[in-house]
Amino acid sequence: MRLALYQGPPGTGDPEAGLTRLGALLEASARAGALMLVCPELFLPGYNRPDLHGALAQPRGGDWTQRLSAMARAAGCGLVLGWAERDGAAVYNAATAWDAQGQELGHYRKIQLFGPMEKGSFRPGASYCLFDLAGVRAALLICYDVEFAPHVAALAAQGARLILVPTANPEGFGHVSTALVPARAAEAGVTIAYANYCGAEAGLAYGGLSLIVGPDARPLVSAGRGEALLIADLDVPLAPELRSTQQQDYLEI
Repeated sequence: MRLALYQGPPGTGDPEAGLTRLGALLEASARAGALMLVCPELFLPGYNRPDLHGALAQPRGGDWTQRLSAMARAAGCGLVLGWAERDGAAVYNAATAWDAQGQELGHYRKIQLFGPMEKGSFRPGASYCLFDLAGVRAALLICYDVEFAPHVAALAAQGARLILVPTANPEGFGHVSTALVPARAAEAGVTIAYANYCGAEAGLAYGGLSLIVGPDARPLVSAGRGEALLIADLDVPLAPELRSTQQQDYLEI
């Protein structure tokens, strides 16, 4: 399976500009042979824009999701994207996965809201989301979620082998990419794709360092601090000495 992951600057609070950029990214990913493109958290309408979250949030099945589905179908490349979802009076920090035919594969609402801004804008989600992607059991998490080992372990226990993670990780938290995400992958025996922003938005600087890391904790591909479209093949076999059984089989208390 070939996966694309986009690290780039956040939008300007203009969803139309974001949708235009996504169209070009999907076409580039398709030309590279990617089955799916993973993009950052709250790509629509923006992460550090609490002024827009409630004002611009859309329902599942609304204009944004219809257009994103059509764009994935037109490009022939699946998409995972973070966006602000309205459900009645509630607004959620959500992510949706579509396949290359534009069919929705999975929809997830962030469980672990981070900091006062997120808690002021969003209601927390309450359930996991798993789906099949080209014969691989996959799941969605969003940013802070993946830092909690129990969430990753719970998904692995339900059969997940690939976890796709839109994120908006600021500068100063590079250890999430260099230590926590690889640790979560190794602990649970999964591959994690972690798509972050670079640049700045409304006074918040992002840390970049997006990556796709395998279950041996080694990055298959990684970005620096600038804009990048990463492409990786996920069917890289583990070396025999790294195919260890789960630690809980040996845990002594």
